Amino acid sequence: MNRFANELLHNRPDVQAIEGRYALRVAAALSARAEALPHDVTERLRFAREKALESARHTGRQVSSHVLRNGGSTLVVGGEPGWGWRLASLAPVVALVAGLVLIQMQHDDDQVRAAAEVDAALLADDLPPAAYTDAGFAEFLRLSGN
Repeated sequence: MNRFANELLHNRPDVQAIEGRYALRVAAALSARAEALPHDVTERLRFAREKALESARHTGRQVSSHVLRNGGSTLVVGGEPGWGWRLASLAPVVALVAGLVLIQMQHDDDQVRAAAEVDAALLADDLPPAAYTDAGFAEFLRLSGN
């Protein structure tokens, strides 16, 4: 399946609903299996989970509010993005602004060059520049063009 068809398929609301129901079923099955684990294993998992949460608090990062609780077990998803991700998210904006500035500079340079060419042609011509503003000269050019 090509990329376009794949994006259409996964962006439809009914497909997202089916995926959500499937995820809930998988979470329920895992929770049901977790209840069958021996007590020492569940205590070690609980201790490791609490230690991870405490470590996240000490490092200054906030734990995401997306927490799934089923049958006493907890799944923490995500967290606060670091400085690297924040800088990486600003990179496209900086590139866009730099590109717009460069385009404006190139446009200004092209206008200056075009004006310089016109000025050079006027100064190198045999006619004085005042001739171009004379109404009689404009009439002469119009009649000689026929």
